Amino acid sequence: MTELLEAPLCLPPRPLRNPKQLRLPAGSCDTHFHVFAPDAPLTTPRSYTPRIETVSGWLALAESFGIARGVLVQPSVYGLDNRVLLDALAEAPDRLRGIVVIAPDTSDAELDRLDRAGVRGVRFNLRNKSGIGFDALEALAPRLRQRGWHAQFQVGPEAIAVVGALAERHGLTGVIDHLGFMPLDPPGAALDDLVRVLQGGRVYAKISAPYRLRDTHEHSGYRKALSILAASAANRLLWATDWPHTELFAQVPEDDDLIALSLDALPPETHAAIFADNARTLYFSH
Repeated sequence: MTELLEAPLCLPPRPLRNPKQLRLPAGSCDTHFHVFAPDAPLTTPRSYTPRIETVSGWLALAESFGIARGVLVQPSVYGLDNRVLLDALAEAPDRLRGIVVIAPDTSDAELDRLDRAGVRGVRFNLRNKSGIGFDALEALAPRLRQRGWHAQFQVGPEAIAVVGALAERHGLTGVIDHLGFMPLDPPGAALDDLVRVLQGGRVYAKISAPYRLRDTHEHSGYRKALSILAASAANRLLWATDWPHTELFAQVPEDDDLIALSLDALPPETHAAIFADNARTLYFSH
């Protein structure tokens, strides 16, 4: 009972709106969103209890803003059970790809099945309960590399440099969620670490979820960080909605506000790369 009380129910996403008729660049890809099914068993312990949000909700979001493609990320609340994600991939196989969470001893046959279903990477999560950590990478790395998959990392700012070192050591592509959860008021050494890691050429970073990053009310730290990152490594940045914004319990942002912020914070000449081209290379090249 205590564990269940420690996994509070998330707020739902805000009702869809787009009064300014915002449209993203052609071919834009949302590289990080989640879905949940009503009858799927949740892990215990877990960090939160999700609302039920299906791929149809994301497709409505995509239609409103002109999102051509998406990447489903396995949420920590389902542990190693990827069935909800795989069912969602099957609903739109031409426009969706997936990132799973698996055990280190997963069979080659299962990895091949996942690849055919549209899976392109494995998530290593050091911030939520029921994820897998760096220790699983040793066994999985050569098998990910063999299939052209990448390793996605949900880590804090103290581990940004570690991700870069692991990607180099294992010859893997790495992806860092949500700017490594760095503080932005100011970012301090974390931003320097991220610039160095991205310029190394093996790691991407998602510029998603500014509401998870400590910042000023006007998002001035986010704007400054994106300006620096776009100037130094625009070809290593990925955009995402983080829909339906899990693990929020007091307030949920408006999706159109988030999209407007990212569009405004990034130089227009980088929009095609960051919203579309980088993701196409990483997720849809095979």
